[in-house]
Amino acid sequence: MAATARAGSSTQPRSVLDTRCVTLTMSTKVESPAVCNSCNSQINGRIVTALNKKWHPEHFTCNTCRKPIDGAKFHQHDGGVHCVPCFAAHHSPRCHGCGEPITDRVIQALGVSWHAHHFVCGGCKKELGGGGFMEQAGRPYCSGCYADKFAARCNGCGSAITDKAIIALDAKWHRDCFTCMKCRNPVTDATFSVMDNKPLCGKCA
Repeated sequence: MAATARAGSSTQPRSVLDTRCVTLTMSTKVESPAVCNSCNSQINGRIVTALNKKWHPEHFTCNTCRKPIDGAKFHQHDGGVHCVPCFAAHHSPRCHGCGEPITDRVIQALGVSWHAHHFVCGGCKKELGGGGFMEQAGRPYCSGCYADKFAARCNGCGSAITDKAIIALDAKWHRDCFTCMKCRNPVTDATFSVMDNKPLCGKCA
């Protein structure tokens, strides 16, 4: 009896887009008189220097709540500046894991955003960081857990198949495991003989 072997490909690791929210730090210092970028009036006394411009402290304000941003961090968004609380409430992406705003490092994967500490393997729960991962039913897995839980098993050795496989005799095989049952040499021909549901090379048939 003859059978035909063909190669099938397994799922390859997917990549993660690892990005960060841009946070700028405002500098404040006393300088010689300057002109405020907001009101165009001379600034006497304390000057806020931010975005390569100078402001009265009371005029460098959040575009959302309109409160002064004085001596604190802020975010730029759509051409405006926002205090940290307003940016988190109105503009930060929400973590798919916990639903809370993300104000620092953002992991973008599976079409959604995550806190870095919430983007974890669905099996071992270790952080996946910015490396590759495997997807199953919309959940990310490290390569080890994916192989243990979902990868096809080789009919020859019983181990997980994580690369291309030989599909023959109603089963999948590692390429190195698809060997003649007598001489143990690899069976590479498209047509081969079968004995006891095991492959036989042309020489041993």
